[in-house]
Amino acid sequence: MPTDAGAGPDHTAVRTALWRALHLRADAPPYVIEDEVGLRLAAPDTDAPATGGGWRARPDMGVDATRRTRASIVARARFAEDLVLAEAGRGVDQYLLLGAGLDTFAQRRAADAVAAGLRVFEADRAGAVAWKRRRLTELGYGVPDWLALVPVDFESNWWGQLTAAGFDPGRPAVVASAGVTMYLTEDAVAASLRRIAGLAPGSTLVTTFLRPVEDVEPDQREQLRVAQRGARASGTPFLSFYTPERMTALAREAGFRTTRHVPAEELRDRYFAGRTDGLRPSRGEELLVART
Repeated sequence: MPTDAGAGPDHTAVRTALWRALHLRADAPPYVIEDEVGLRLAAPDTDAPATGGGWRARPDMGVDATRRTRASIVARARFAEDLVLAEAGRGVDQYLLLGAGLDTFAQRRAADAVAAGLRVFEADRAGAVAWKRRRLTELGYGVPDWLALVPVDFESNWWGQLTAAGFDPGRPAVVASAGVTMYLTEDAVAASLRRIAGLAPGSTLVTTFLRPVEDVEPDQREQLRVAQRGARASGTPFLSFYTPERMTALAREAGFRTTRHVPAEELRDRYFAGRTDGLRPSRGEELLVART
């Protein structure tokens, strides 16, 4: 499958989808999230002859080495989905995913979205959007009228491209941005926060951020350094790291009415309580929830 910058999804989006599938294969139930749609979209085993055994043989799919990262990935996805459905229950009817990648909420939770009257907007690069639209059609999911796949140029007028696709900044929305802030400069992050803070009152942002290496658990620091080197080698280096205090300050300065840091410990207690296999999220990547 293509993973270059123009023709398809970013390699990090594919890896995230595979980690979500690995959760179902390597970890014991209960599962935090059950998602194999992303695996079907990525179709990684088409590359099996080159990798010598399919996607499970990839070096970044090691069951033990990726345990904490895998837990963080599934926890952040579950948290965002729980939040958007809770807000939909209060009448919010727009859900915007920035840098949507291989997110599969619209396929897995279609019944919930339709019942709640949600309009889902997935914003990503033009090449990634075209690829995803084609794969959804090939797999029989299609693109229903309540799902808008919006090609945007994040270096240009991406907000105008969203509104042209039907997104209404005058009505409350939930905005999710996972695995994006580390690839942006702090100035770009601050600009995006200001834009989202200008949405209608009652809107909510949930975003992830990477903590500095020295803030991560000692046993996870080397894995973060490896991820940094891999991102740099792939041409998409990590540009920004934030302490929780800095991230919440940026959101307050942007104009959000309330901000809340969601630490790894909260995700652990919410989604991993009672487990005996040691599966729990790392504090390397944590969440911020901010409301207008």
